[in-house]
Amino acid sequence: MSIHIIPVNKLSAKALQGVIEEFISRNGTDYGAVEASLETMFRQVKSKLKDGSVVLVFDDETETTNIFLADDPILKKLR
Repeated sequence: MSIHIIPVNKLSAKALQGVIEEFISRNGTDYGAVEASLETMFRQVKSKLKDGSVVLVFDDETETTNIFLADDPILKKLR
């Protein structure tokens, strides 16, 4: 598996914004029973990236980024 954790402080503010916006705009992203605004979802994801509860990953094979829970079993293989 060719997945790499990307430290969010290595991205420009604009690049990080683009990654987060793309992530929250995907179909199937579930934020619970209450519908939240895009701005609220953006702030929540950014906050979780900054506090380390979620991490940004890049997959070399598919050349895509994603956001995983920091304790996701897939990521344990990387550490």
